[in-house]
Amino acid sequence: MRNVTDILRLPESRKLEFSESLPGGMDLARTAVAFANDAGGTLYIGIKDHPRSLTGVDKDKLIPYEEKIIRTIHDLCEPPVLPEISFLQHDDIYIIKVQFSRGSNPPYHIRNKSIEESTYIRMGSANRRASREIIRGLERQRQNISFDSELCDLKTLDELDLGSFKTLFLEKTGVALTRQTLKKLGLFRTEHGRDLPTNALVLLSGGGLRKQLFPNAIIECARFKGTVPGNFIDRETIDAGLGMQPEQAFRFVLRHISMGSADCTGVYRDSRREYPVNAIREVITNAVIHRDYSLSGKGVQIAVFDDRIEVTSPGTLLPTVDFNDMLAGQSDIRNKTLAPVFKRLGIIEQWGGGLKRIAEELQDYPEIGFKWEEPGLALRVTFIRKKYLQEQEWQDESQQELQYELQHELQHESLYGKILRLFQVRTLSTREISVALGQKTVSGQLRKVLAKLLKDQLVEWTEREANSPLQQYRITRKGIAFIKLLDEKGK
Repeated sequence: MRNVTDILRLPESRKLEFSESLPGGMDLARTAVAFANDAGGTLYIGIKDHPRSLTGVDKDKLIPYEEKIIRTIHDLCEPPVLPEISFLQHDDIYIIKVQFSRGSNPPYHIRNKSIEESTYIRMGSANRRASREIIRGLERQRQNISFDSELCDLKTLDELDLGSFKTLFLEKTGVALTRQTLKKLGLFRTEHGRDLPTNALVLLSGGGLRKQLFPNAIIECARFKGTVPGNFIDRETIDAGLGMQPEQAFRFVLRHISMGSADCTGVYRDSRREYPVNAIREVITNAVIHRDYSLSGKGVQIAVFDDRIEVTSPGTLLPTVDFNDMLAGQSDIRNKTLAPVFKRLGIIEQWGGGLKRIAEELQDYPEIGFKWEEPGLALRVTFIRKKYLQEQEWQDESQQELQYELQHELQHESLYGKILRLFQVRTLSTREISVALGQKTVSGQLRKVLAKLLKDQLVEWTEREANSPLQQYRITRKGIAFIKLLDEKGK
């Protein structure tokens, strides 16, 4: 259990709200139904949010306030919401903790008002009136059905264009996508003599009905120059059937992230992508399989900047999933019909393993930060290059200190540039560099260039002792940044 000091450090969020004093009846009811409709949450009374401070509740008012909270919530919330109330003490200051569980009978709303006008959800750290789409989703939640399993009666099964999906299914599983297979996967049902596709099958199809019903079941990919949206380097809209979208989006990202470098292991440099690509693949796949397709006007967005990669998908994080405990092997499914299909296709692996795989690969990338947030009714996951600012400083230094070499390099491949590029592959000794350059002996010019590369901190020794018989040279991060600068200037 957190103590009061720890609580004061927490930001308001989807599951946490602070109030300096006892909220008014209607405000309290809105908070109660919003938490019950979502992932549950906690209201602390006696803590001011802006600026964060401990104001406390008069000790003599604790019991009367408890009774008023219970009475207000009972009188104003429908279906009933049952909070757990406790008192916390810090020195001589008391606060009230009101804990709300996720409700099992949504949508919760304000009593004596229509569901449409009085259903609230948490959006970030605020209570917001739910849209008709959200209310319908809450009703499906109560009925334990998913949007993708609902039937579409605009076309029959035989009228759908399933050509590309059948080809993909055969390629990935070795099994022909027959009518029987479609039925086993729950992709269509027969009602009143008609074989009607589910929303899942429409999303997997390649024809006009998918674009008509789900025009935003797409992935918008963009590579921006710099660190803010606006200046496009590359753009792509991926609007294929759902089964093909994750791989196409992943290939777009791979086009725009370069090979980085890790520490040397033995003689050869351990080169790898500058981002954890398997983790990125997992996030993209999750964005497709776990997005909320009932939300109109929203598509998955992938933005690649100089300093980060953002993947944003419609729909907030599922209530039972917590990115703060990624190694726990959590599993929850929003699209209960699509998920087994993705598993058959090999797009997703075992249930509950995705977040764990992301966390494990991030452990091998300490230079990459990981952040998640919920902007509105969406989930955004960001991979951040922690050393981007330092690399920018290195590039600035390179431009100032090495302008002569840069100009010379652009005119023709100088010895300086040729040698530096050799280290992109492996560490090398002086003799090996000489051989790679086609020299019969180590020239004085080569020694001068190596000395300057060391002075400019573009390469470094592998051994502390300069005259060690094992001495070799390896490229530094500043050297990698300088090569990127050369490549950019040479375009």
